[in-house]
Amino acid sequence: MSSSFDTDKEKYLQSQYLLKVQSILSSRYDKKPLAFVHTYGCQGNVADSERIKGMLSQMGYGFTDNLSEADFVLYNTCAVREHAEDRVFGNVGELKKYKKDKPGLKIALCGCMMQQQHIRDKIYKSYPYVDLVFGTHAIYQFPQLMFDTLSGGKRVYFAPEDNGLIMEDVPVLRDKDSKAWLPIMYGCNNFCTYCIVPYVRGREKSREPYRIINEAKKLISQGYKDITLLGQNVNSYGKNTDFNTDFSDLLKQINDLEGDFIIRFMTSHPKDCTKKLLDTMSQCKKVARHIHLPFQSGNNRILKEMNRHYTREKYLELIDYAKKVMPDISITSDVIVGFPGETEEEFNDTLSLVEKVEFTSLFTFIYSKREGTPAAEMDDPVSKEEKSRRFKELCDLQESIAAKRTAKMKGKTYRVLCEGISKNDDTLLSGRTDGNVIIEFSGDNSIIGKYVNVKVTQPLNWIVRGELVNN
Repeated sequence: MSSSFDTDKEKYLQSQYLLKVQSILSSRYDKKPLAFVHTYGCQGNVADSERIKGMLSQMGYGFTDNLSEADFVLYNTCAVREHAEDRVFGNVGELKKYKKDKPGLKIALCGCMMQQQHIRDKIYKSYPYVDLVFGTHAIYQFPQLMFDTLSGGKRVYFAPEDNGLIMEDVPVLRDKDSKAWLPIMYGCNNFCTYCIVPYVRGREKSREPYRIINEAKKLISQGYKDITLLGQNVNSYGKNTDFNTDFSDLLKQINDLEGDFIIRFMTSHPKDCTKKLLDTMSQCKKVARHIHLPFQSGNNRILKEMNRHYTREKYLELIDYAKKVMPDISITSDVIVGFPGETEEEFNDTLSLVEKVEFTSLFTFIYSKREGTPAAEMDDPVSKEEKSRRFKELCDLQESIAAKRTAKMKGKTYRVLCEGISKNDDTLLSGRTDGNVIIEFSGDNSIIGKYVNVKVTQPLNWIVRGELVNN
């Protein structure tokens, strides 16, 4: 199978396979077959799934949230943590009974887990009812893979290495009507010692600015009001290219487009975060006053062992500057507890950094060993029980900080995009403030997808509740 993509020949080839799949489906089903697509992991995976669903739709599939109705099941997997992998294996195991009840059911696995040889070997040996497995670099070849799966009697496994090209002009079926994910780059060059991402996502590749701008224009014209720019490290956008456009430049170009929308982005790496970026954010009215800047550890020795390429002092300097140019900035972060060899004193450095910065929220994780990464070979003498104790201490600290922060929001009014029904209470609607704080409120479903003003009446630890005003 060809692994080249960025040619008219390859695009034509995949379009022909898509038509062949249409023909197979129309001959096998009296009514539109249904696909069940479930995504694990980050927003990048969600964006990939939207492209897969776009191709499935063009092939002739409808969609269902009910596994028992599905004719095709696809799990888009995540390899960042062991817990995510365990969930996938457990859920794939449950599919055996569905395959038994419906022998014609086709089951596919894709995503970061499937890019790893030892995972593919385990799937092949232990889950013989899985029909199709493909890696992160083969999404654009999905029509051909589907044709091979539907027309042949053999299981299809395909996970080529990164070919350095970017998939473009792939159809997208977005999950929401008002919020959109917009990938600006793929892959990662950082090789943090604990992280599997560079091994399964490949090297950094930036999309051409004009393609991103054109996609943003299209999204705005279609009524999308909350656009999130995606990359493993958006701050390194444009490196090693001839674009002469860095992330700050791109952010300003999108901000200058006509329309009523907000721009968010994920994720920033501190080593590439610049004062220019923070200045640009402060000057752009459509850019959310929120930055997700993972610090991972507050101790310099651990940061060096993690291969993060910045120090505690550099991180705090960036935070101080961000608060100086944007006093209302909301800062969120990722932090790992129990990295191999972390001492109690080094963990305390993390606690002191959290106290100093006063994050809006934290994504906290106990270190998860990833096969194939340098950290997996490091000495790790600290017990699981001790790591769990530290984890709880960190979470308790952040919870107290978050409660104080949300308390200050009481009585203030925020303009938010009503995103839909609250996940916490189906009698309430939900949106996010400019600072990415979830706010829940009562209202009619007719305002979903619209901007509304909400006054905070009840601060909670992680979210706030409020009431509509002046709408």
